[in-house]
Amino acid sequence: MNKRLHAARLARQNRREHWDWTRKARPAQLAPDGDWSVWLVLAGRGFGKTRTGAEWVRGQAERGFAKRIALIAPTAADARDVMIEGESGLLSIAPPWNRPLYEPSKRRLTWSNGVIATTYSADEPERLRGPQHDALWADELAAWRYPVAWDMARFGLRLGDQPRAVVTPTPKPVRILREVMAGAHTVISGGSTHDNRANLPRAFFDQIIAKYQGTRLGRQEIDAELLDDVPGALWSRQMVEDNRVETTPALTRVVIGVDPAVTSGSDADLTGIIAAGLGENGFFYVLEDASLRASPDGWARKAVSLYHAHEADRIVAEVNQGGDLVQSLLRTIDSGIGFRAVRASRGKQTRAEPIAALYEQGRVKHVGAAMPDLEDQMCTFTPDMAGSPDRVDALVWALTDLLRSGGSAVYSVS
Repeated sequence: MNKRLHAARLARQNRREHWDWTRKARPAQLAPDGDWSVWLVLAGRGFGKTRTGAEWVRGQAERGFAKRIALIAPTAADARDVMIEGESGLLSIAPPWNRPLYEPSKRRLTWSNGVIATTYSADEPERLRGPQHDALWADELAAWRYPVAWDMARFGLRLGDQPRAVVTPTPKPVRILREVMAGAHTVISGGSTHDNRANLPRAFFDQIIAKYQGTRLGRQEIDAELLDDVPGALWSRQMVEDNRVETTPALTRVVIGVDPAVTSGSDADLTGIIAAGLGENGFFYVLEDASLRASPDGWARKAVSLYHAHEADRIVAEVNQGGDLVQSLLRTIDSGIGFRAVRASRGKQTRAEPIAALYEQGRVKHVGAAMPDLEDQMCTFTPDMAGSPDRVDALVWALTDLLRSGGSAVYSVS
């Protein structure tokens, strides 16, 4: 009997040890000591950032350190698929005897002790104005389209004796991340993908990590380096950030720039699709990046949809590769659109330089939320850039058309 009791007791102990995060975590995955309000886990892909954030939230909930917890991701789908239901999400790491009740329709997790965690999308910052919390997990902060969501979340972090936030981003040189890093009460930990090698498939290292190790993208995504501007790039982060605005004045013209992909399929280039307008004040406004990878019919429909959404005057599309087919595709969808075909007779760098000059003069503004994919491409655009700068090409064609029709200076960018 004593042996059976001992065996049962040992089984319970082993079971609890299996779910004990402190026994499995690497030191950089455990919350630091001290008086901090933001714990920034700055780490590469596969490091275990999601698990780190989820386990911190689980600890706050199970120990009753927090009563109301906010879970914020770039989108509502990210919050659900990664933070809640993901492989390392809160439901997956919860021990069977203390699994929180998940109510998707209410965007809510509830533990048996009454602690509630609610999910939010950073795409809807206004939803964060009212709620109050004493703990917060912000995932992939550098990918949030509306940085003001972080401000709204911090304003609501005012319950309890020591409200705290954990932030789990992949490093990108964006202003909001730099501001968090510079915070007086921020502590930073993290590491590279290699730190978690024991828990990742060998094929991942052989096929993915080996390909990008040592490259600029690898330094950011694998080694978690926060990289500054690329030497020789026509645009800088500061140049873009200094010219970001929330709204536009009345626009005298709006055009949709299109850089069509030559092929379709999973390996094809994206089709660059950018909406831009000319303000009555003479400044230029980049309104939206709708670039996508799609079939010719797919990107044509997207361009026409954007044309109507912004009440544009014309679509300006490069026809070097597609020729008359580009116009035919667009007019098949809507025969009444305004259209102008443009042909590139000089290199991409030469065409882009006068547009970059407009940015330097403060004459081009990006409207509203960050457009990270476009802005990343702009700030890494150099003469030896590999691949097709599809978004930048579409931007250049749109702004060039507006410049020719209403700008005070005229440049040759054909």
